[in-house]
Amino acid sequence: MVVEQYTEDTIQTLEWKEHIRKRPGMYIGKLGDGSSADDGIYVLIKEVIDNSVDEYMMGYGKKIEIDISEDGKVRVRDYGRGVPLGKVLDVASRMNTGAKYDSRVFKKSVGLNGVGIKAVNALSQMFIIRSFREGQMKEVVFERGNIVEDKPLTPSQEKNGTEVIFRPDEQLFPGYKYRLSIVENMIKNYTYLNTGLKFYLNGQEFVSDNGLLDLLNEKINTEILYPIIHLKGEDIEVALTHGRQYGEEYYSFVNGQYTPQGGTHLLAFKEAIVKTIRDFYKKNFHFSDIRTSIIAAISIKIEDPVFESQTKTKLGSKDMWPGGPSVRQFIMDFMKTELDNYLHKNEQVVQALLKKIQESEKERKAIQNIQKISRLKSRKVSLHNKKLRDCDIHYNTNHSRRDESTIFITEGDSASGSITKARDVATQAVFSLRGKPLNTYGLTKKVIYENDEFNLLQAALNIEEGVENLRYNKIVIATDADVDGMHIRLLLITFFLQFFPELIKNGHLFVLQTPLFRVRNKQKTIYCYSEDEKQKAIQKLGGNVEITRFKGLGEISPGEFKEFIGKNMRLEPVVLTKEDSINELLSFYMGKNTPKRQEFIIENLRIDEEYKADI
Repeated sequence: MVVEQYTEDTIQTLEWKEHIRKRPGMYIGKLGDGSSADDGIYVLIKEVIDNSVDEYMMGYGKKIEIDISEDGKVRVRDYGRGVPLGKVLDVASRMNTGAKYDSRVFKKSVGLNGVGIKAVNALSQMFIIRSFREGQMKEVVFERGNIVEDKPLTPSQEKNGTEVIFRPDEQLFPGYKYRLSIVENMIKNYTYLNTGLKFYLNGQEFVSDNGLLDLLNEKINTEILYPIIHLKGEDIEVALTHGRQYGEEYYSFVNGQYTPQGGTHLLAFKEAIVKTIRDFYKKNFHFSDIRTSIIAAISIKIEDPVFESQTKTKLGSKDMWPGGPSVRQFIMDFMKTELDNYLHKNEQVVQALLKKIQESEKERKAIQNIQKISRLKSRKVSLHNKKLRDCDIHYNTNHSRRDESTIFITEGDSASGSITKARDVATQAVFSLRGKPLNTYGLTKKVIYENDEFNLLQAALNIEEGVENLRYNKIVIATDADVDGMHIRLLLITFFLQFFPELIKNGHLFVLQTPLFRVRNKQKTIYCYSEDEKQKAIQKLGGNVEITRFKGLGEISPGEFKEFIGKNMRLEPVVLTKEDSINELLSFYMGKNTPKRQEFIIENLRIDEEYKADI
């Protein structure tokens, strides 16, 4: 074994921009191409917006403009005080420079310690910052963190505020594309937490007057059992109701920042709901009977929040503010007083909630015995589960690559075999189905424990007790693009919609897009995902090409599969919108074959030209 010399030459000191570009994950999580809401290009926007929102929280500026062009250029303009003109250069390029060290100026801010905007600068091929203040403008231009132009002060008629324009670096984000729906959802979350603040995304206005009440009204796409309970206090706001779906659905925020991984505040909120309801009814209900089917949101504001990562997705703080109560105690006290008072004044809600708890208790007890048997069975087979080829890194750990954790749900041995051989064993697992899964529409959760395949899938994902300990960030349905493959996709999506809708709402479920064609000549190979891409590839490579059509995943060799499940992987997220009623969707697509569905199929049926050639 050769051991390298450890000398003075071994020690390196990187400039701030070099360090950010070398280790971007430390600052923005993962890179990505924009297909997922947690991809780095969205974190870049968020870091800029956070500073503008902080201005509003301090009482300055009532609107923020965000413009995103087709070529990926982003502009964010606020109307706050504007960065002090003599500090514009430092704010954008000098680490550990910012106003947020002084809690008197930014008492409960989102951004932390002046790091975020430097990361945006370093990871952008073009970055411009302008400050408008008291009739003057200061502008500095950068490329990949390097100063291109430090312009002198000039007179300006613009209103006070800050403008940041940037384009993510394609060297780091190859082939990236902003999905406006993802940015729109991000902006909506900002409006719910900052009532009255107007956002304009490419000219479209977003504003909320009712905070978390508006959030739940936007998110709920199932029947609710009672009107949303909306409670507000100093530094805290909550909203909650129960629906008819399985699972639990939570939205948690700290200082206006969405925390999809929860943290100390969400744990306390769940505990407070259970304790308050038990105390009100004076009955020791099982916690799952109280929380099943809940849809809830919580927002708190604390001083100097401590997050478990730079991307601020999970709160680690124990205390609300120095010398103040713990986060847990603050939330427990608030819920004990406010939720208890609400229940005493709303008898109809009390009756509806009690009925829901009793129904959940009845169903839970009905499947207890079969649950015990299936758990024992799944524990025995989990050690030698032939359906699951696991990976090393999981989402429910603190590993730096946890967000990359992915499980492919495949059909048949040939497809699962190709993916298994081509996958990254560190972050990619494979779960193999045996034929078509059961249609679970209209069935109760009992079916999960009676059906070996669903029981093993639930165990593999680690979601029986809720999605908090989900083992994989991405659940990817990988089936053929033929009729049978499409049917299996629908059956799996039905399973998740029916029993674990929060996985879809939290952006964990995807469909793998695999190429339909391979176009190649002696020099180059191009994989194409549509007829249009195929025609463009033929034009690019010239007329003398070989064209192969892939009719199933099993036809794609492991060597080729590396192209499709690595950095060039194309995933289509399964998305639910406000307009999508879960019950109506499942009834229409997976219920009895109604004339309405027959009519839909006839109107939308088409036979691709390639299929015609094969018939």
